[in-house]
Amino acid sequence: MIEDVILTTENCRYCLMCRHVCPVGRVTAKESLTPHGWGLIIASEKRGLVDWNDSTIEALYSCADCGTCRAHCVTDQPLPSAIAAARAEVARQDLAPAAAREIHAKLQTWSNPYQEQAPQASAGQAEVALFVGDDANFLAPETVTAVLRLLKALDIEPELIGVGRNNGYLASSLGFPETAADLAQTTLGELARSGASQMLVLTPGDFYAFGQMIDERLGVAWPAEVELKEVTVLLAEALADGKLSFERVQDHEPYAYVDPTHSVRVTTRYDAPRALLAALVGRPPKELYWRRERAHPAGNTALQYTQPHIAHHLVYSRLADAQDTGAQVLITEDPGTLVHLKRHAHRFGLRLQGLYPLLADHLAGG
Repeated sequence: MIEDVILTTENCRYCLMCRHVCPVGRVTAKESLTPHGWGLIIASEKRGLVDWNDSTIEALYSCADCGTCRAHCVTDQPLPSAIAAARAEVARQDLAPAAAREIHAKLQTWSNPYQEQAPQASAGQAEVALFVGDDANFLAPETVTAVLRLLKALDIEPELIGVGRNNGYLASSLGFPETAADLAQTTLGELARSGASQMLVLTPGDFYAFGQMIDERLGVAWPAEVELKEVTVLLAEALADGKLSFERVQDHEPYAYVDPTHSVRVTTRYDAPRALLAALVGRPPKELYWRRERAHPAGNTALQYTQPHIAHHLVYSRLADAQDTGAQVLITEDPGTLVHLKRHAHRFGLRLQGLYPLLADHLAGG
């Protein structure tokens, strides 16, 4: 766990190195809603120059916690974690926004923000575990069905864990680290009982949560004996090794790949989904400007609850970027990114397609 992470703001408050890539700064055009703006607010509060009031709290909860600032920092300043820690201090003073407290209550009671339904219990054992989470379970269950078909083609029958449970990121981002740690540790308990030596995840957000966030923010250790891997990376490796093949999609419309929210936090994963799509369609996808190491989030961060108007504009920005490529179809694997883009895609004349169902529907011999 990073000690005294709020001190990061002392380094960020007058630094403009990452300002140009901040998605919230871009869509709001407000200097206070940029990385150095948040750093300055937090550092000023520590100095007693400002108080936590309606204005400063609103600004504090306007950061997307997407990681883009840190991805463009040559000194790797963990500013998003500092902002999350500042929110935790605000929450401990019972000053968190009502929307944040409401979602926190749902996470405490149901482990997800979507339905009053407890996570499914996991009791089986397998060599490989698949973390399902809440987004896939409640927003796009077809994703899980498709992934299981793809894994079966590789003779992998995973034990499903965390079905309907948030990975802990949302609680952490809203300023409730104790709840975030409880969610993560419950999933790690299921993982230990499964006996798996590998845990697969569906999204870069899940990979970041378990591979970095729980350690840095929560002080929860990932089990060293378990390999953590994204499903797209596993599938791309199998494709390269000749263990997986697809029937070519015929006459596919112009398409673009959308790097999911949190992609900038997992820099080794950019090529995998693109390789899978190139094999499936026969040509690489069109590329957005805000892609790979500068990929912006969609609306599936804590902003969808605390500042929904900003979350909507992040979605509009992603769709406008995609529209500029000339694509007609957008493809992504993250259920949260997929659902948020799909809600507004018609305004831009675009259609959305989930990567996993598309791959599963074109399995060779499937």
